[in-house]
Amino acid sequence: MSYWIAPSILSADFARLGDEINAVLSAGADLIHFDVMDNHYVPNLTIGPLVLASLRKAGITSTMDVHLMVKPVDRLIGDFIAAGADIISVHPESTEHLHRTLGLIREGGAKPGIVFNPATPLTVLGEVLEQVDLVLVMSVNPGFGGQEFIASSLDKIRDVRSLITASARDVRLEIDGGIKVDNIALAAQAGADTFVAGSAIFGSNDYAATIAAMRDALGSIDG
Repeated sequence: MSYWIAPSILSADFARLGDEINAVLSAGADLIHFDVMDNHYVPNLTIGPLVLASLRKAGITSTMDVHLMVKPVDRLIGDFIAAGADIISVHPESTEHLHRTLGLIREGGAKPGIVFNPATPLTVLGEVLEQVDLVLVMSVNPGFGGQEFIASSLDKIRDVRSLITASARDVRLEIDGGIKVDNIALAAQAGADTFVAGSAIFGSNDYAATIAAMRDALGSIDG
């Protein structure tokens, strides 16, 4: 299994955002997690498509994994695709017509993903698994960085992995929230293959050493 590490820019220094992204990519990150919050669906306000477009204009070509924590969500999908999003993930609670929303992402040329909060049941996943390329399980309640990992999210990861395996589709399984060097292996053992880490990476003194330590922890599973 190929593991991907996705630093979340929510914990980056926004005064130096382009430099911060280049730094974590040079340090070994696989893609960038781009958190979008609207102070409506979640109690925080972050950034919009103009920031992503500016990063693309500045020459950043890495995969941009856009997590839309906004409601309503459809209006922003086209803007983020035009700005350079590669993956766009949405919460089922953010749209009245989930099939249509996922279709908008695919039709626009990005890969669709679906996000489950800690208390959101997986009921809807069986209805849309054929439409998504990524399932994101939140291991904190969305809205703020630096929260503590919710251990029960590992059970949800296991359940999603079983559904993906049964589908025989190539769907990434991402976990976001409180991921650190000391628990990333637990998430991988449960079935996650993509790991969002914000404060654990951007809050460290050495991005490369932190990402390397995460990869060492993941490597111990394969060994």
